[in-house]
Amino acid sequence: MKAKEFDEKFEKGGNVTSYLDLSKARRPDQEQRRVNVDFPNWMIHSLDKEANKLGVTRQSIIKVWISERLKVTTA
Repeated sequence: MKAKEFDEKFEKGGNVTSYLDLSKARRPDQEQRRVNVDFPNWMIHSLDKEANKLGVTRQSIIKVWISERLKVTTA
């Protein structure tokens, strides 16, 4: 399929995923890296309490809160 045909199909809302090699797809700056952080027990209990209230995991709430803080300071 030529690029022009691909673009036209995409612009019309057609499904173009069958034309893509998704095994090589990457999201820039979204690669995951593991980081170990030690927290005091009181902080872990507070994180777990808040995470349970929101129905999410401890890791999720940590990621969201750090992300929100970084967006504020880098904006």
